Amino acid sequence: MQKRTAWIFFAATVAVLLAADLWLKAWAVVNLAGQDARILIPGVLGLTYFENSGAFFGFLGGLAFSQWLLSGLKVLILCGLLWYYSRLPLQRRFWFLRVPLALVFAGGLGNLVDRVWLGIVRDMFEFLFMRFAIFNLADVYVTVGVFALLFVTLFVVKDFPLS
Repeated sequence: MQKRTAWIFFAATVAVLLAADLWLKAWAVVNLAGQDARILIPGVLGLTYFENSGAFFGFLGGLAFSQWLLSGLKVLILCGLLWYYSRLPLQRRFWFLRVPLALVFAGGLGNLVDRVWLGIVRDMFEFLFMRFAIFNLADVYVTVGVFALLFVTLFVVKDFPLS
């Protein structure tokens, strides 16, 4: 793989995932805000619109400085992901690291866009079988990406490049 191809893949993946996340959030505002929850999968998954002013699970919500703090941290993390992506070797086996990095980046960027433009993050998915935070598609990207990175580094790419 060439470096240019790797960056085109990254940009295209992030663009598609970000567009899907932002579209779903806009859809949720129009179709879910101010309404009762909708059931997607009975007993498992529902749709409930929620405006999250904090970080994960509402942590730091309502604090005046939290929006700036969380946005700054997110920008630093996104810059770190870009730096790391740029340092990945071009061998085919490191492809398994590129996909999860793109997922984590797209999810972080999706929530950053919400936080910077709206001052909140729009959430809509709710597990019905347990008490858990309401979340959005960007959160799914980050969660799946992080678990995929863990799996790949433990079982696929044993010599994980750290520099």
